[in-house]
Amino acid sequence: MIKSLWASIQGDPAFMRRLNGWLTLFWILMIPVSIVTGWISSVAYVSALSLWALVSGHWSAWQAARVEVKQQEDADVAQVLAVVTDIRDHQRRRDTP
Repeated sequence: MIKSLWASIQGDPAFMRRLNGWLTLFWILMIPVSIVTGWISSVAYVSALSLWALVSGHWSAWQAARVEVKQQEDADVAQVLAVVTDIRDHQRRRDTP
């Protein structure tokens, strides 16, 4: 169940855009909170923040690579479709008296 939920979330670009937008706002709001509370001086907090930056950066790159793979697959299909259309048009011209 968790795998299917995760797959459906990743396959929904609108959801991912909203999620990333809210996470961005959350982290922007955390900047002044971190300064006011003194968390910015905590090694543990800065380490956790650095790990989150690392994970989110790799996740973004992975998502971008998935999009590129899908675009390449779509381009391959489009090329095959163009060849099939050319063959069909050629056959129609040949069969037309």
